[in-house]
Amino acid sequence: MSLTYKETGKGLSAYDMKKQIPIWKQEHEWLKKCYSQCLQQSVLNLSQAFINGFDGRTLYPTFKSRHGRQSIQYPQNVKILSDSAIKFPGNLGTVKAKIHRDCVGKLKTVTVSRMPDGRYYASVLMDDGIEKPQSSSEGKAIGVDLGLIDFAVTSDGSKFNNPKHLKKHERKLKRKQRILSRKKDKTTNKRRKAKVALAKVHVLISRVREDFLHKLSRKIVNENQVIVVEDLAVKNMVKNHTLAKSVSDAGWGMFQTMLKYKAEQDGKIYLEIGRFFPSSHLCNATLLPIPKMDLSVRSFLCPHCHAHHDRDVNAAINIKNEGLRILALGTNATALGGNVRPKRFGRKSTTVEAVAVELGSQYHTASAVGVW
Repeated sequence: MSLTYKETGKGLSAYDMKKQIPIWKQEHEWLKKCYSQCLQQSVLNLSQAFINGFDGRTLYPTFKSRHGRQSIQYPQNVKILSDSAIKFPGNLGTVKAKIHRDCVGKLKTVTVSRMPDGRYYASVLMDDGIEKPQSSSEGKAIGVDLGLIDFAVTSDGSKFNNPKHLKKHERKLKRKQRILSRKKDKTTNKRRKAKVALAKVHVLISRVREDFLHKLSRKIVNENQVIVVEDLAVKNMVKNHTLAKSVSDAGWGMFQTMLKYKAEQDGKIYLEIGRFFPSSHLCNATLLPIPKMDLSVRSFLCPHCHAHHDRDVNAAINIKNEGLRILALGTNATALGGNVRPKRFGRKSTTVEAVAVELGSQYHTASAVGVW
């Protein structure tokens, strides 16, 4: 595609690339072993990746490494025979599988992925025929403040400890890394086994993290109708070498993504307020600024209302109140007439950019709101 673009100024369409598949099969014998529709689907995915890159929704496509996670997509003709077998078209045939839930509805696509630890997983997309419920803000609202000491603190005072998954398995991880570093010859079977052993530890850490995030996000969505969080600048936070490892291990971005899609599935409201909203620098009772505090200070005495506040709970209450204020203004268009433009990359959600004006006033922020 890149060569065609340089020569003609135009890229190949998905239709043009599909016509090249028989030619590629003659040049590369191993392509003949692959199911034809999988090759066609790969071409469609590549075409969509270029379209997304040119439109600015994602980065420009790059070549996939054969050493990392690999996947193949079956667009049709896959059958789930029982709770222990899946039948694939082509040479693959019937494969034993552990299916952990009932697949209800019409089967659309199946994506088979090979993880770095050598295990294979099949992700099944089903159409259950159930329409997405209409979003409603009637019910309990909650603000969530994310952190490193407590992973999440809610506006009702609940605190969820940060499990620090990486720290729990760090010794085992370092040991496997040292073993791999001693295997200098990359062609030996011992190095391959050491690499797989290291990958298994990484996969273990990833799974326990995802399990924690899934359970917590499900609990919060089940118990509340409106969920408000901050749009955190995680990329900037990891530039701080003191906190980079802890921030990466926490998985805030993944947690927010889970909250968002689970809320949408249940017909609930998910809001992200702007990252510049001073949630930690305002008293939730008076909306007046509080003195700057070190990160080690977890509670404070407000100089205005003379009440004792937990720092994280206070921030969560401010986040909730700001979200409710934005929600009252409406989220289907700009709240105050500002231009709404989608983020260039990353998670798409209802995002609020807060601009501070007079602190202590009833409406102390002006916001541009949009839904994408």
